[in-house]
Amino acid sequence: MRDNYPSQLPLSEQDRHPAVSDTDINKILVNGASIAVAKLRRAKTFDARLYYYAEIGVYLEVSLSQGAGITDETREQLERLHKEATHFHMQKSKNFKLER
Repeated sequence: MRDNYPSQLPLSEQDRHPAVSDTDINKILVNGASIAVAKLRRAKTFDARLYYYAEIGVYLEVSLSQGAGITDETREQLERLHKEATHFHMQKSKNFKLER
């Protein structure tokens, strides 16, 4: 057995290969929120719209995590998506109340 076998050496932070890089987490958050907005727009019921609206809120909340490698650009995109979803959800709810 060799003394310096690679699996026995401690890994420095630079040597690690995480499953998801900083860039990937930003893409995942924005793409996930974008998909949720699209599903929100197609939802037929209030409960379904509320579910997707909450999902978008979760993406926004996760983006506020410090030290997670989430960029300001990602936060801004998520804020825009959340604002868009808020207006859409509120308008649909208003229209529903008017129809009753």
